Amino acid sequence: MKTNRILQSMLLTSMMCAFAAHAGKTPPIEVKALEVKAVEAQPAAAQPPEAANELDPSDYKVSDYRLGSGDAIRIQVFQNPDMTLETRVNEGGSITYPLIGKVDVGGVTIAQAELNIASALRRGGFVQKPQVNIVLLQVRGNQVSVLGQVNRPGRYPLETFNTRVSEVLAVAGGIVGSGGVVAGGADKVIVSGIREGRRFRKEVDIAELFLNNRVEEDFLVASGDVIYVPPAPVFYIYGEAQRSGSYRIKRGMSVQQAMAEAGGPTYRGTERNLRVDRRGPDGKVASITPRPHEPVMPDDVLYVSESLF
Repeated sequence: MKTNRILQSMLLTSMMCAFAAHAGKTPPIEVKALEVKAVEAQPAAAQPPEAANELDPSDYKVSDYRLGSGDAIRIQVFQNPDMTLETRVNEGGSITYPLIGKVDVGGVTIAQAELNIASALRRGGFVQKPQVNIVLLQVRGNQVSVLGQVNRPGRYPLETFNTRVSEVLAVAGGIVGSGGVVAGGADKVIVSGIREGRRFRKEVDIAELFLNNRVEEDFLVASGDVIYVPPAPVFYIYGEAQRSGSYRIKRGMSVQQAMAEAGGPTYRGTERNLRVDRRGPDGKVASITPRPHEPVMPDDVLYVSESLF
């Protein structure tokens, strides 16, 4: 009997718990939220490029520009901001850099100048693996001179290493055109300078570059080159001409065209007895009777005679 009572009591207790749970009276179970902390990404430590380990010229950037006196540069050393220097190349082609003193940079490329400074810093024990960077701030060392019949003669810097003759002439305002009594500049210009240690001189026909697509003759200029634009060739005419004087010889101009340029003969003149005084290769002047379609030569003197009838 006693055992039965215990079983009944246990059964009754379990029924009451089930009923209470169904009625929603069981105490809620607390669920604690997990706190997730964001981990900030740490920047990777800056590592110098591998090029700084060997100081090999082949590891440096390739630049054909050669520094010259007057060039303004900024020198920076990787991870050494206190060694940054802005300076100008002196007339002797050198600079003075802290710790290492005088460094010759004139006439060498920017990449070679970087290597020279880096090697000096490493040899002196100032920087174990120096990486030097040179920034060209202002170009004044590499210049060309433009003289003669151009609108703005003077000296001009080579801002890039691939500047051509026609581009320099454009910077100088172009060749002076003819107008009034001024014949203007010639189509052919003369470029002189130094190439591979030897004197260099060449004539360039600017008109031919574009008229006949002779672009291969528009070569690259170098530091120290002088471009001279001579006056255009002229002929002279006097006598019984409508407008006596001097005139520019245009490309392919004939004697007949030269007469037309001067307005032809007056009512008292004639083309039948036209005379030309022309200087020969030996420097002597000879009087000839030209053919109408014969080309006019530089410094020809045309005389239009008076008609007899």
